[in-house]
Amino acid sequence: MSLNKALIIAFLVLLIDQVLKIYIKTNFLLNEEIYVFEWFRIHFIENDGMAWGVELPGNYGKLVLTLFRIVAVGGIFYWLKDAIKKKSSKILIVAIALILSGALGNIIDSVFYGVIFDDSHHHLATLFSDQPYGTWFHGRVVDMFYFPIWKGYLPDWIPGWGGQYFTFFNAIFNVADAAISVGVGMLIVFNKRVFK
Repeated sequence: MSLNKALIIAFLVLLIDQVLKIYIKTNFLLNEEIYVFEWFRIHFIENDGMAWGVELPGNYGKLVLTLFRIVAVGGIFYWLKDAIKKKSSKILIVAIALILSGALGNIIDSVFYGVIFDDSHHHLATLFSDQPYGTWFHGRVVDMFYFPIWKGYLPDWIPGWGGQYFTFFNAIFNVADAAISVGVGMLIVFNKRVFK
């Protein structure tokens, strides 16, 4: 597979990610939810940190996280070019392209959203607002896919969690997160074909 084809895959995933995030941000109130099915909802939240809402402490935690993501994208892009140069498996190249597009999608939120959107609290956000909610490198990542497949109390015999209320699958994520997860999943499932 050529670099151009890999970049087209990455670009298309990135485009879908950003169009959906901008639509959700400008058409949903924060924490607004639409039931598609009982087990699948569109639920608008914003994430200040890493996956699953983890945050780095301190005033510069968000900046450090964003700069780390940018450096990581540089490494992923180098990996993609190297895999193509070595004529690696198409599965590897597609997986890297998905991971690259996902990382770029969340970087765009982190770098730009704080200065192009106003706050989403109690009103719909405005794109290219005169009163942005943040600064460069301090934007919040938009998440919207929620799959609470099962909710209920766990059996008492489960050590540590028995008797507690539990939701599976409780994470809320976006297209960029899904692209990264699918890319990493491809590397795990097809590791013998990818890493000969």
